[in-house]
Amino acid sequence: MMDSTAQLLEAILFVAEEPVSTAELAQVLELPTSAIDTAIDDLRDSLSRGHGIVLKEVAGGWRLYTHEDALPYLERYASTDRVKRLSNAALEALSVVAYRQPVSRGQIAEIRGVDSDHAVRTLERRELVKEIGRAPGPGQAVLYGTTPLFLEKMGIASVADLPPLADHVPPAEIMETLEMPMRPESSSSGSTSS
Repeated sequence: MMDSTAQLLEAILFVAEEPVSTAELAQVLELPTSAIDTAIDDLRDSLSRGHGIVLKEVAGGWRLYTHEDALPYLERYASTDRVKRLSNAALEALSVVAYRQPVSRGQIAEIRGVDSDHAVRTLERRELVKEIGRAPGPGQAVLYGTTPLFLEKMGIASVADLPPLADHVPPAEIMETLEMPMRPESSSSGSTSS
């Protein structure tokens, strides 16, 4: 027999396929939410002491995740043929949607520089992005945004928790140097070397 609410929470979260809210846990266990909050704290404390899993609040609920120190071993395990990975094209499109939402397929293609229809369809099929509206004006293009499953897979509560893009963009002087060969005036500079 289980002797604590924290153990019951652990069992429920172990079998849950998506984050479970505090209110739902309270309803299932027939306890007040304050008791669930205490049990969540107990479970989180227990798991933080030498366990391979951790408890995180993501996408409006609670979910068990593997400990970050296990990542190299999980990557080795996940390199089997059984694991389906997103293509680089799909990952690029997903990044554009995550940071620019709401965004249309045309905007995604413009940012990536290539047609993105297949990548967006893959992301829709995997339920990482979904239609969230229509653009005003002619054609009323479908606008896409990320889903709760995306938040869950990323281990974040909202898209506001995504790392800032500025951390990954080169400084302006480097960008200018990278763009120089693409500018028409650079090819007609007339300078020669001996």
